[in-house]
Amino acid sequence: MTDTFYIPKTMDNWPWQRAINPHYDEMKAESDVWLKSFKPFNEQSQIAFDKGDTTRLAALAYPYVPKDHLRIGCDFMNLSFLFDEYTDVEDAGVVREMADIVIDAIHHPDKPRPEGEVLLGEVARQFWARGIQACTVTARKHFEDAYTDFVNAVYVQALDRDMNRLRTVESYIKTRRENIGAQAAYMPAVLAIDIPDEAYYHPAVVELCNLCADLLVLGNAHNFPQDLASYNKEQAAGDQYNILTVVMNQFGYSLDEALKWVADYHEEVEARFLDGMKRLPSFGPDIDPQLQQYIQAIAMWPRANDCWNFESGRYFGSKGLEIQKTRIVPIMPKVIDDHRTLRREDVVVPLVDL
Repeated sequence: MTDTFYIPKTMDNWPWQRAINPHYDEMKAESDVWLKSFKPFNEQSQIAFDKGDTTRLAALAYPYVPKDHLRIGCDFMNLSFLFDEYTDVEDAGVVREMADIVIDAIHHPDKPRPEGEVLLGEVARQFWARGIQACTVTARKHFEDAYTDFVNAVYVQALDRDMNRLRTVESYIKTRRENIGAQAAYMPAVLAIDIPDEAYYHPAVVELCNLCADLLVLGNAHNFPQDLASYNKEQAAGDQYNILTVVMNQFGYSLDEALKWVADYHEEVEARFLDGMKRLPSFGPDIDPQLQQYIQAIAMWPRANDCWNFESGRYFGSKGLEIQKTRIVPIMPKVIDDHRTLRREDVVVPLVDL
């Protein structure tokens, strides 16, 4: 087996270019102080979590929102990645408990959390208590429904993990589309708009949302893990929940063959998204401009995630910008001690150092 692999350039033809919110530094500082006030990790894991720079993903994904909306986006990222780290070390039964706590907190942000509850409940409550002050009634409903779906999908992922279930490519992409939380992640960009259900849930709009989520699954990031970039980290930990592993298993491909398959399929999904934009129906002069704003926000995500993969230290450590140019990644050695044997008070965030 080779000691490196090559990441295909999947985003060269994507029309949406990199942009970053000018309020990034200020809102990052506020959101990070807020999260650390809960003391969610030990010192070493907090350092590793910080290197992931989840708030940079928010600034890249929501480059044009006002300052207060970016703060909500930053908190959203911190909460969602925190939920990911906490649930990764637990079996499905405990993940179900955590999921129910977060769902209850999101739907009842004014309700005090019980004493002794896992901190995820209060983090979620405070995040959305701030969020509802900036969003329309319809945006609130759409976010709460989407976040509930995301959290429930993480539970399904935990079931797969417990049973060592390796899905087919089709089943994996459909499931992953949900458990990366893409639909919820679109919302902080459009909290102030009012898209009625007949437009939001129209099949043509849903198809665009799903296609963009598939691009995230295939090559970019969200809790929200991006499978081309995250493969190295996940294979080192023995994690089979990755599109490359699924493709290699189903088709008997080598890693290089699987990488080519993913790149080719990514190109196909891109083309379907761009074609789908041309076929959006009209919902009238009041709704169409808001819907276009929503679609533009969705389309920004693949570019934002691709940039974040390399600009943060989550997947490539300090070598991200170098790897962005060369596309050559050293394969990390297998991790001997699986951090999933730890309990939630000992959550480990692996520090990537290539």
